[in-house]
Amino acid sequence: MKQRIRIVPWRTVAAVSALLFVPLGISCADRKEALQVRKEANPEYVCVVPDEVLKDKLTPLQFAVTRTGATERPFENAYWNNHEAGIYVDVIDGTPLFASSTKYDSGTGWPSFWQPIDKNALDLVEDKSYGMVRIEVRSKSSGAHLGHVFDDGPEPTGLRYCMNSASLRFVPASELEKEGLGKYASLLR
Repeated sequence: MKQRIRIVPWRTVAAVSALLFVPLGISCADRKEALQVRKEANPEYVCVVPDEVLKDKLTPLQFAVTRTGATERPFENAYWNNHEAGIYVDVIDGTPLFASSTKYDSGTGWPSFWQPIDKNALDLVEDKSYGMVRIEVRSKSSGAHLGHVFDDGPEPTGLRYCMNSASLRFVPASELEKEGLGKYASLLR
């Protein structure tokens, strides 16, 4: 039996797309501009740690995700269901990236956040792989692939930073001082 392909009129697509942005009252172009998305990764934000060293430090999955842009399986990763208070840092160099107070259950099976600790710590790059147009999130400090950001998140930002657990290391609130991250304790609820 042949599958029928249903063609949806462009007006329907435009109307549905527009509905996604009504709650915040901004267009897709405005959100993309506000996120400062690049067409390609900035060559200044590259990992200075040799791959040989990283292969010894990271698990094979962590290496594949951070260095080659792989994606871990949903619902089968370390932090998708973590509800503990703490900070998520770059697995390569320990740069603080996300606070548990901005983490929420997106239903995707990956840890999702509505905002980073410091948006300037992230490099956002247009990603046209797999026949889709997405926004890749990379760590500026290490060049690591972290995940993607989407415009279907909760208020107040309307964004969903959908991250790979393999690119992050979780530091519990009780360990922040010991790890030199005490100044981030105020971000936790």
